[in-house]
Amino acid sequence: MNTASPTQTAISVDRAMSRRLLTDKLFEKLMTVGGLSVIVAVSAIFVYLVSVVVPLFMPPGIDHRAQFATPGGNAQATLTLTGEEQREIGSRVGAGGAITFFKFASGETIGQVQVPVPEGVRITSAETGERRSFSQAFGLSDGRVLLVKQSFSVSFPNNKRVITPALAYPVGEAPLALDPQGRAIQLIGMQQSDDGSTIAAVTEDGRLLLSAVNISNNAMTGETKSEVQSSEIANPPAGIRQLVVEAKQRELYVLHGDAKLARYNISDKSNPKLLETVDLAKGQKVTALTMLSGGYSLIVGTDKGELSQWFLVRTEGANFSMTRIRDFKPMPAAVTALAPEFFRKGFIVGDAAGNLGSYFATSQRLLFVEKLSDKPLTVLGVPPRGNGYLAQDEAGRVYTAAVDNHYPEVSFSSLWSKVWYESYEEPDYVWQSSASNADFEPKFSLAPLTYGTIKAATYAMLVAMPLAILGAIFTAYFMTQRMREIVKPSIEVMAALPTVVLGFLAGLWLAPLVENNLAGVLMSLLLLPAAMVLASFVWHLMPRSLVERVGLGWEAALLMPIVALAIWGFFQLGHPIEAAFFGGDLPHWLSNTAGISFEQRNSLVVGIAMGFAVTPTIFSIAEDAIFSVPKSLTSGSLALGATPWQTMMGVVLLTASPGIFSAVMIGLGRAVGETMIVLMATGNTAVMDFSMFSGFRTLSANIGVEMPEAGVGETHYRLLFLSALVLFAFTFLVNTLAELIRQRLREKYSTI
Repeated sequence: MNTASPTQTAISVDRAMSRRLLTDKLFEKLMTVGGLSVIVAVSAIFVYLVSVVVPLFMPPGIDHRAQFATPGGNAQATLTLTGEEQREIGSRVGAGGAITFFKFASGETIGQVQVPVPEGVRITSAETGERRSFSQAFGLSDGRVLLVKQSFSVSFPNNKRVITPALAYPVGEAPLALDPQGRAIQLIGMQQSDDGSTIAAVTEDGRLLLSAVNISNNAMTGETKSEVQSSEIANPPAGIRQLVVEAKQRELYVLHGDAKLARYNISDKSNPKLLETVDLAKGQKVTALTMLSGGYSLIVGTDKGELSQWFLVRTEGANFSMTRIRDFKPMPAAVTALAPEFFRKGFIVGDAAGNLGSYFATSQRLLFVEKLSDKPLTVLGVPPRGNGYLAQDEAGRVYTAAVDNHYPEVSFSSLWSKVWYESYEEPDYVWQSSASNADFEPKFSLAPLTYGTIKAATYAMLVAMPLAILGAIFTAYFMTQRMREIVKPSIEVMAALPTVVLGFLAGLWLAPLVENNLAGVLMSLLLLPAAMVLASFVWHLMPRSLVERVGLGWEAALLMPIVALAIWGFFQLGHPIEAAFFGGDLPHWLSNTAGISFEQRNSLVVGIAMGFAVTPTIFSIAEDAIFSVPKSLTSGSLALGATPWQTMMGVVLLTASPGIFSAVMIGLGRAVGETMIVLMATGNTAVMDFSMFSGFRTLSANIGVEMPEAGVGETHYRLLFLSALVLFAFTFLVNTLAELIRQRLREKYSTI
């Protein structure tokens, strides 16, 4: 028998200790690297989200500024300035009918066209239609009107882009007779579309005329016919200064006096009707008036530099009233010119001090103000993409620039406050990221999405917390070890169920089940705890011999069939109750009698489904925390005369409270970030309603639904990243607060 010497034994021990110390150091380094990697990864995600979101709130960039003399000379006053969408060619329409095309960046004249005015006739008035139509109307001295439309064609000869401006005549090159008496047209307003044109005019003797040109195409022969319908508006207001025809050609706005606006219904061109007269600026003079893109809103500028937005709001039935919706930050001096964008709800403003301001209506945002001249700005223009501006001052200087203005519709108020959108009866929180036409006003309120996220988490936690925490208490403290070994793994396996499966079941099975048995479901939620208490009372009345045969800790096995039986009984009892008190259909009664909107896929369904998904997580962590309470503490409490319930409440729960709190917070994080169940089990309607019978849309579900449709770099795309950042920040703050509370609980109860 060989025996190692003491020296050899000491060497072996030293080697073993060295290996162990080396292993400990390696694991220490590995854990440090892993922890730092997690911090770096989370920080990188945060930085990336911020980098995508920050451009939304940056001011517009302005560069490539230029100024030059009026293209085509100052012989004619400038009616409008505009350009084509590439911002390469600008156009200037003169009040005398000369249309000059020039290079946007330098003012170099490319060409000039004179509209065909008949010999011996002069132009006495001119006006522009909606910007996107590129149309102008010229009133003539003989009571006729000439309509002209600009166009820009793009071709690529030799792989080089060439933009060619041209003119078209929507109703023909021959002027259209408007006044049968042949009086000069002093003021004119017009709108032109593919279906026809509407023209309003004031003659030199003060009459207000209205004419409609309806165009019809013969699909068989290709012939185009025009039908003219004219009328005279009786008793027009005195002192008319401007005529504005609404873009849909159904209403006419007449600015008269200092600040009066008369609104006429011109749907029937042969019988126009005065609907109302409003005061646009009490005590001030309206110095500029224009209509925003889409034709719903009027922008009003005054001699005090004030700016306001007006549009029609429904009052009673089919009646509407012009309403002052919002005011904007005023300009430094009197407003002298306004120009709307082609497709967005933005507009630019010029004032008497030579300042140019850029605004966006929906977000009520002043984007920038810059000094261009010492003279008043008289004419303004915006390229079709809203990526630049043109301005002419009183001295005839023209100023142009490129504007990087991609996200004007975003502001704090538009994201989180109520916004009064066009055609809405009142301000509201709305998320509507797309529409079917170009008149769409962006509606990007994150408030209903955030509200829906909180609502979903609340209903899920209301279901999950009682089930998970009370189940964890019973499993860890009262249940026998053998039954615990069955129950705990079974519940933990539930956490592995894919949420898409739960969402599928919730949407296609649970939602119809709840709707068809709504009374029974509500009774189950309210009366099931009472049924369990009653079952416990009955159990205590059972013979002692029967109770002892079941054994302590096995009561839950007997309770499960009782719970199933109680739910079945409530479901059976629900139908007679519905028939007796709610006309046999509780959902219909809620919607039509109680005034509570009921949707089949509602918050109650989501709460049950998400509660089922969150319960295993909370249960597992809470049960481990309770079960890990040292037996010495519970034994000591029992030895001192405390009952098991007193020991649980006074010792076990307090000691395990940090772990239970952590379980709740982790479950809350799971509920806040849940996507698939919400997508499949609700109607995904972004509403601000906490009712359990209505649906909602969460931030995470909204990202999942709309991210595939969002254009990279666009406002919609970046707002979805902002939604992710809000979720990230919310989770981070909640988890940080939870960790602080958990540490306080641990310090407070660690000495029990």
